Amino acid sequence: MDVVVLGAGAAGMMCAIEAGRRGRRAVVLDHAERIGKKILISGGGRCNFTNVNVRAENFLSENPHFAKSALAGFRPADMIALVEKHRIPYHEKTLGQMFCDRSAQEIVTLLEREAKDAGVGIVTGAKVESVERLAAEGGPDFVEQVNHRFTVTTSVGSFRARSVVVATGGLSIPKMGATGLGYDLARRFGMNVIECRPALVPLVFAPEEQERWCDLSGLSTEVIATADGTKRPVRFREKMLITHRGLSGPAILQVSSYWRPGQAVELDLAPGARVIEPLLATKARRDAGAAAAALRGAWPARMAERWMLNHPPAGWTNAALEQFERRLHAWRVVPAGTEGYAKAEVTAGGVDTAELDAKTMESRRVPGLYFIGEVVDVTGWLGGYNFQWAWASGASAGRAA
Repeated sequence: MDVVVLGAGAAGMMCAIEAGRRGRRAVVLDHAERIGKKILISGGGRCNFTNVNVRAENFLSENPHFAKSALAGFRPADMIALVEKHRIPYHEKTLGQMFCDRSAQEIVTLLEREAKDAGVGIVTGAKVESVERLAAEGGPDFVEQVNHRFTVTTSVGSFRARSVVVATGGLSIPKMGATGLGYDLARRFGMNVIECRPALVPLVFAPEEQERWCDLSGLSTEVIATADGTKRPVRFREKMLITHRGLSGPAILQVSSYWRPGQAVELDLAPGARVIEPLLATKARRDAGAAAAALRGAWPARMAERWMLNHPPAGWTNAALEQFERRLHAWRVVPAGTEGYAKAEVTAGGVDTAELDAKTMESRRVPGLYFIGEVVDVTGWLGGYNFQWAWASGASAGRAA
C-alpha cells in the first residue's frame, strides 16, 4: 500500500481521494462502522461544508500563518465546484456560510463516490492498535525497495505503507467515538503537541450568575462578544443564547475558542443602539418603568426586566443614565468554565505546526508521516471554516503522500 489514512472524516477522505487521483494505492481506516459521522450531524444535519469568506485570520494557531499555504491550495470555490459536480443543491446563509439544501448525507455520499472513482479502499470497524516505523530512513534495515516505511496494526489486520496520514480528529464529542489517538501517535514519534482545550463550546456561569439568569433559558438576543486575553480584540456580532447553565449561541461559541479560565468575556448587549435616549430626551418621566420600557425596545421583555432587577441605574440624572447605557454595551462576565468536550464542536490545540511542513503536512521529524484536520493546532471559527481546513489540509497531504 502507498498511503494508509487513519480516520474517515472530512480531512481523511479528501486526502485519500487526492492520493488516489495521483495513482497512489490508498486505503482509509476508521474505527466507526460508517464514515463521516461528524459530517452527518454538522450544520443541524445539513452540513455547513465551507465558508466563502475563508482567510487565515479566521483560524487560531500558535503559528497564525501556518494555514495559509493549504488554504490557498484548496479554496472554498474548489469545494463548491465539487458539490456542484455531484448536483447537490446548496445555499448561502449568513456570513458566507454554505449549507446543503437537503442533507449532510449528500456530502458523505459525494466523498464515497469520489473515493470509489479514485480507487480508494475504505475499511470501517478498524480500531488502530499501533503504528510502527519499520526502520529509520537510510538505515541498514530500511525497506525502501518494497516501498514500505510503516506497519499499521488494527483490530481487522495489519497494513504496510510508505506513508501514514493521521486524520483522527480531536477530543470533541466523545459519544461519537472521539479519542486522543492522533495526539498519542504524535508523541510516540517525538513530536510536540500544543495543550488541547474545548473550542466552539458553551460557557458556564458561576453559581451566583446562574441564579440571576438561567431561569431565562432559551432567551436569545443579538450581541457583540469580545474575548479578553488576545493580542488584538476579537469581536463577533451574532446571537447569544441563555442556557440552563450559562451562555451559548454563535457569538458565545466564537469567543469561547479564545477564552481561557479566569478571563472575562465582554458583551455589548445593544449593538449600535442608544437604548436610554428616550429617557435623556425628557425629564417628564424617569423611573424604573420608563427604563424597562426603553430596554424592551432592544431586548426581549424578560431580559429587559431581569437587567433592571440585576443592574438598575444608580440614579436618574443624565450622568447616571449615561453610566447605565455604558454598562449595557460592556457587560463583563467571568465564566466558571465551559461545557467541555461533550458539547464542544471542535478541539483547539493539537499537533504543533512547527513539527509539520505547511505545504504538505508531513512531519519534519518522520518522513512519510502526515497530520491533517482537527488533530493539528489549527482551529477555525464557527461557520464552515473547520470543514474548509479539513478539505484543504487533506488535499495538501493527499497531493504529497
